[in-house]
Amino acid sequence: MDISQRQLSRRAFLKLAGVAGIGASLSACNQILTPRQLSSNAPVQLVYQDWRTEWFPAMAQEMLARFNREHPNIQVFYVPDPENKVDQMNTDFAAGIAPDILSGCCDFFSDWANSGYLLDIRAYVESDLTQSEIEDWAPSQYRALFSRSGIQYALPMYHGALALYYNKDLFDKAGVDYPTERWTHDDYLQAMRQLTVRDGDQTIQWGSMFDVSWERIQIHVNAWGGHFVNQEDGFSCDMASPASLAAMEWLRARIWDDHVMATFLDVQNLSTSQAFIAQKVAMVEDGSWALKDILDKSNFRVGVAPIPAGPVRRATLASTDGYAIYANTRYPDEAWEFLKFLTSKDYGRAMARAHLLQPARASLVVEWIDMVRAEYPQKAAGMNLVAFADGQIKGYSVIAETFPIMTGVSKIATETWDQIYTLGNGPVSKMNEVCQQINAIQASAYRQSQDCGCSSHS
Repeated sequence: MDISQRQLSRRAFLKLAGVAGIGASLSACNQILTPRQLSSNAPVQLVYQDWRTEWFPAMAQEMLARFNREHPNIQVFYVPDPENKVDQMNTDFAAGIAPDILSGCCDFFSDWANSGYLLDIRAYVESDLTQSEIEDWAPSQYRALFSRSGIQYALPMYHGALALYYNKDLFDKAGVDYPTERWTHDDYLQAMRQLTVRDGDQTIQWGSMFDVSWERIQIHVNAWGGHFVNQEDGFSCDMASPASLAAMEWLRARIWDDHVMATFLDVQNLSTSQAFIAQKVAMVEDGSWALKDILDKSNFRVGVAPIPAGPVRRATLASTDGYAIYANTRYPDEAWEFLKFLTSKDYGRAMARAHLLQPARASLVVEWIDMVRAEYPQKAAGMNLVAFADGQIKGYSVIAETFPIMTGVSKIATETWDQIYTLGNGPVSKMNEVCQQINAIQASAYRQSQDCGCSSHS
């Protein structure tokens, strides 16, 4: 049964939970929602919203049962993210019916914080967490969950890291050496050329593939010494700087000049991991979050290596998924208690066991690797799984660079990248126009902030 067809909708449930103080459980088993009136001595009831992906609800419910047993004064109910999460959450925030604790990521997460929707948890962190606990998270990932004004709005959920998956069977067939941590983009290009297979004028196997999206392009720009956001002022667009354009041109040339990187149209709109599983590409730039799916479905030997170094540096993505507390929660202390549970080692282990998600805490990396090898003793044998943690351990992971105002920004950039990379319509110099539009958005927001006496560039 679809969630929207249940007797009490998610929106109605959140409204009741937030206004009337009643709770209900959206279980992995699709139970009918049954609100219960709070009595004066009833435990505090919190609503926790998180991923709706197939494997997640059962894991969450199991862990919630444990938390609720251990905290008899708090009762937490899980609701899955709405399908149109970003739009729906903005509506819920405006209506004052957001869940008490929620997950988020990417540009919209910082937008929520900048809009005042998320609680500043700095005082809780300073009071309850030790320095060693804080240092267990990758510095870049931990710092990413602060606003420019210094508000700490979340703690890391897991550490999604990009690496280079490669098909050992196709490498062996072509007589190409496997990727190593010493690979540069020159080595990467040479291997792509050797691994691309053509039948007459038709390419039937590509050397590699990347996702045409903000963070996946940014890591290449960073590797060339460029940035999306000006690092001095923190708000002007640097996507059209010489270094940024050089990196984007390198990617464009691989697709449209050399024809050694596949577009989504080349692989019939398969995702990067699906194209790799289907052996349409010999390598793919993808994250640790895709590991289980790849190991489950691949019928060839899989290898993993760090993302190749660029001319200036090596860079890989550290995801910015995190857990936050709604600013208007009625129970901030209890919500913080639950947030500590969500970011604990045990919850990290639970997500790792359920779907091999790479834990946010560096101290769990060895355990995570052991879990992967135990579940896939043959397929994971010889895999350099440390490649996923390489940036986390050595400090070259980067997080998504965002502007103070992201509304409309991702859409402008992505539409242009689709023209350049997916359709081959135009040079990378189109990013000059993108920067003009982004700078106009930031300037407009700044003028408005001056008029209202606030600051969007703080």
